[in-house]
Amino acid sequence: MIILSHGMTRTRVTERYALIAPDGHVPSTMAGFEGSMVNILISPAMGANLTQLLVTFGEEGGIQYQSEDVESFIYVMEGDCVVEIEDHAEALEAGGFAFLPAGVDWEVERPEPGTRLTIFQKFFDEDELVGEPSPVFGNADEIQGQAFMGDPDAMLKTLLPESLMFDMAVNLFTFQPGARLPFVETHVMEHGLIMLEGEGIYRLDNDWHPVAAGDAIWMAPYCPQWFAAVGKSPATYLYYKDINRNPMG
Repeated sequence: MIILSHGMTRTRVTERYALIAPDGHVPSTMAGFEGSMVNILISPAMGANLTQLLVTFGEEGGIQYQSEDVESFIYVMEGDCVVEIEDHAEALEAGGFAFLPAGVDWEVERPEPGTRLTIFQKFFDEDELVGEPSPVFGNADEIQGQAFMGDPDAMLKTLLPESLMFDMAVNLFTFQPGARLPFVETHVMEHGLIMLEGEGIYRLDNDWHPVAAGDAIWMAPYCPQWFAAVGKSPATYLYYKDINRNPMG
């Protein structure tokens, strides 16, 4: 007897987008990531211009990263840890984040076992007219959300400064049940995304997908996209986009 459920998944990978459900996660081994399970959710191997990692720490875990032209954004999904860059160390708990510029080595130290991080990484797109960004540390709980396009049921938190020096943005979007994006977005910006809580429906290109906490999504430039929250609790996702650069260089 063939049991079809054993071969079923919500995961879908196309040339224009990918939905990666947790049921298909396979850990990778990476130098510098000790005592941890690393899931590479998004990478250039699928056609993306960013990498999105999910890191779960065990006993005596930590990260030592030697950065040359890669910049990183760390978000603590649960647990706590210390992020150190040059001569500065900062303790981060759930909701905490750190932006780590290209060219500066960094470490994650003393994570509580079970601590989970989402890490977005990209090659820094330097623009001599605006300069280079500095490290940023913060916590999403301390940032005031703004009603997206006037809708108080769709609250957006911008985690990084709105400065031309930054070539990436990372935002936190929370939708009350029934709230939705007001139109189908189609734009030059690429997205990496992870659902943190709740569930909803995502339009990706011409397809419609149920999504839930733990799902990761890649959206290529100009991929039509739309989201609506469903269920009885709010839906929140963390997402990356590339910004502030002329596509002609």
